[in-house]
Amino acid sequence: MYLLTNGRLITRDPEHPYYEKGAVVFDGPSIVAVGEESALRKAYPQAEVIDARGGVIMPAFINAHTHIYSALARGLSINGYNPTNFYEVLDGMWWNIDRHLTLDGTKASADALYLDCIKQGVTTIFDHHASFCEIPGSLQRIAESAREFGIRSCLCYEVSDRDGEDKALQAIQENADFITWCEKEKDPMLAAMFGGHALFTISDKTFERMVAANNGRTGYHIHVSEGMNDVYDSLQNYGRRPVQRLQDHGILGPKTILGHCIHVNTAEMEIIQETGTMCVNNPESNMGNAVGCSPILQLMARNILVGLGTDAYTNDMLESLKVALTIQRHNACMPNVGWCEVTKMLFENNAKIGEKYFNTTLGVLKPGASADIIVMDYKPFTPFSGDNIDGHMIFGMTGRQCQTTIGNGKILMKDRELVGVDEEAINAHILEESKKLWGELNNTTY
Repeated sequence: MYLLTNGRLITRDPEHPYYEKGAVVFDGPSIVAVGEESALRKAYPQAEVIDARGGVIMPAFINAHTHIYSALARGLSINGYNPTNFYEVLDGMWWNIDRHLTLDGTKASADALYLDCIKQGVTTIFDHHASFCEIPGSLQRIAESAREFGIRSCLCYEVSDRDGEDKALQAIQENADFITWCEKEKDPMLAAMFGGHALFTISDKTFERMVAANNGRTGYHIHVSEGMNDVYDSLQNYGRRPVQRLQDHGILGPKTILGHCIHVNTAEMEIIQETGTMCVNNPESNMGNAVGCSPILQLMARNILVGLGTDAYTNDMLESLKVALTIQRHNACMPNVGWCEVTKMLFENNAKIGEKYFNTTLGVLKPGASADIIVMDYKPFTPFSGDNIDGHMIFGMTGRQCQTTIGNGKILMKDRELVGVDEEAINAHILEESKKLWGELNNTTY
């Protein structure tokens, strides 16, 4: 049993949202008690004390949409890559990377992303993987890494026709096999979805195969209307808009995630709402790819469950929170919109999305909830209280201020030192794999 204390405590529990001098008691994967430090010290004198050193104690972050396969791209320059549109971004960079990503490269990518998650206070992710160089067994490699690092992970593989029928069939089988494996393992830290890339890379025949292989066992995680490619392809080749195509195939529903949803119209929003389907916004990636701004204000006005992801542009959820707010205000030409929506996306909706796949209470510090807790090294120089914590998050904090990370009751990092992890050895392996990948992409050696 542990007692995390000596810090300001943000609980995200409406009944007791803030304690100036708070503490959290946890035993195994669950929180036992939350409250005033003095009271909990007396009530649990036998607990091992973890000193927050005057920092901010709060729930760990959840990333509702990321891509492990892109982790080795940091600092990468591919010869001749100079995209002028979204398709060229995909084909020149991301599809190029995944076409060269081996199983060892997949494992190294997962290790790199999970290390970064721990350092930035993220303990739950929803990943959307692609490694068309070697597909079979790729999700198992990621699951292996997830277990090693203690990060709760919902995984899927990106089905696409872009590299031919054989690769599409392998991707479908990889999803189906991993779903079956998760059903047998019953690991509370691992879950499966059925992945699909953008609709302009998926035929109706492939959708039918996906639905048959899934057989109603889990939800889908798919990119939707990230670029206009989806809209044009769906209308020209199928006479339907993207969301309508998904509805036709029975892919929508309360456990399905639609990533991006930038170019959805009001009719599509109504379908998303009526089917209870979830959406995830990835603001930095959308801006970087110059594909537009997701209409999250309209989506949320319809009570659609919209979460916040990073699309692997970063692993810092607070960084994405800031950008989500600024792009919505910029897009609306209104400096007084978006605050409630973006904070709800990160601090409430991501937890609701997580709870659909993991049988535990996430995103809140209260008795019985999962012991996913972080300590931020944040010493405010302006008044700090339960009334203005989100303002401090948006204008004062960054993920790199995380000093202690606890996932499912396991201490993953304490005072910025990773626990039970040989970071130097892992980094050396990641570097070797990234050198191989970069060498193949540029036909050289590093």
